[in-house]
Amino acid sequence: MAEFLFKDFVKKEGKEKDFFIASAGTSSEELGNGVHYGTRKILDGLGISCSGKYAVKLKKEDYFKFDYFIGMERSNVRDMLRIFGGDPDNKIYRLKDFSPRPGDVIDPYYYGNFEKTYEDIKYGLEFLYNHIEKNMI
Repeated sequence: MAEFLFKDFVKKEGKEKDFFIASAGTSSEELGNGVHYGTRKILDGLGISCSGKYAVKLKKEDYFKFDYFIGMERSNVRDMLRIFGGDPDNKIYRLKDFSPRPGDVIDPYYYGNFEKTYEDIKYGLEFLYNHIEKNMI
């Protein structure tokens, strides 16, 4: 959900050429699966397509390809640190850590509330965008 919401956000800001946005899981649990129907329902309602997206797993070599790694919750950060063997360049964050209300994004798989997840992500993305814009070279 965050991948497609952020792509839409930066496009509306006219900055889509300045960003490469992708998502990957930290486990193999959903590997190869399409976007969850709960997420598709939210995105469809916003007119945002997620067609053609299938889950991939984060790899150690990804650390050298991207400037930021954004987890939704503490366990994602822990898993990224394990996959990468650390974070020497300080690239790993939780999405809401850029906001005045840091913390985990509600996991819709466990709580069944995709709307609340959407609200958390939308909130966090604005602060993430502002942080990146402020720190762009």
